[in-house]
Amino acid sequence: MEEKKLRIVFFGTPEFAVASLSRLVEDGCDIAAVVTMPDKVAGRGHKVIQSDVKRYALEKGLRVLQPERLKSPEFVDELRAIDADLFIVIAFRMLPEVVWGMPPLGTFNLHASLLPKYRGAAPINWAVMNGDTETGVTCFFLKHEIDTGDMIGQRKIEILPSDNVGTVHDKLMKIGADMVSQTVKDIADGRVSPVPQPEGEFIAAPKIFKDTCHIDWNSTSARIHNQVRGLSPYPAAWTTMEDSRYPGSPLDVKIFETRIAEGEEPCAGEPGEVSVTKDSLYVRTSDGILEILSLQPAGKRRMDSSSFLRGYNPLRFF
Repeated sequence: MEEKKLRIVFFGTPEFAVASLSRLVEDGCDIAAVVTMPDKVAGRGHKVIQSDVKRYALEKGLRVLQPERLKSPEFVDELRAIDADLFIVIAFRMLPEVVWGMPPLGTFNLHASLLPKYRGAAPINWAVMNGDTETGVTCFFLKHEIDTGDMIGQRKIEILPSDNVGTVHDKLMKIGADMVSQTVKDIADGRVSPVPQPEGEFIAAPKIFKDTCHIDWNSTSARIHNQVRGLSPYPAAWTTMEDSRYPGSPLDVKIFETRIAEGEEPCAGEPGEVSVTKDSLYVRTSDGILEILSLQPAGKRRMDSSSFLRGYNPLRFF
């Protein structure tokens, strides 16, 4: 018996969503349209920036929709005219009910956490920043409250001590694409049995802002280490440096990689004060010391600590 081919509208914006869209195209799915964010204009040259999803969709000759307002009558009418069976949402804006309630087979979302644990815009960052040892992806049908719909399925991965948000993102992107592919097949064959999310506490995973990335050296070594991991390589944790060579001119520095220094003598003084050996850079925290392994002073490239210390003489971070 020939497998039913569903007519699908795909909603997404960043690279994370491209992996699933690409997998659906490879599967031979009928992608009737792709909905993504409007183009942005950035930089002094006013360069037009297209989303990762738009660039992929155009490359594959897919129809692209970029509504400014998701509730606009023009956009809603355009969606209705497509007459899709199913909508799929990955890393996109919150959809209004007039949109997610439209297709007869529903609208499902791929969320980068093991719901209901992390709900919000940045679940991968927060899982790593909180020191979790596992995470995963969840497919669920949309309903009114964000990230609360009935679950179709989940897949788990281990978060290794060597992982940062970049490596976890890539692992989840791959297993997420596999899960989206299987979910579409199961929906087409009538094999899905959604279950309500467990009741109880959940952890908010809000969008990452600059203040989220600022390091508080009065925190513990473990907390700062996980903050760095959870923000590396992008957008990166940051601190401000006082350097003896540039008195009165504090400099912002991004921190990409650290190590909890066990066994070494703690740096003297207050949290944020620095101790330097020939090629190593240590910073005092509330309960010990962290070794800084790679960092990037403002206006410079990313470098290891040995290279950094050839050009700077830091006294403290704050």
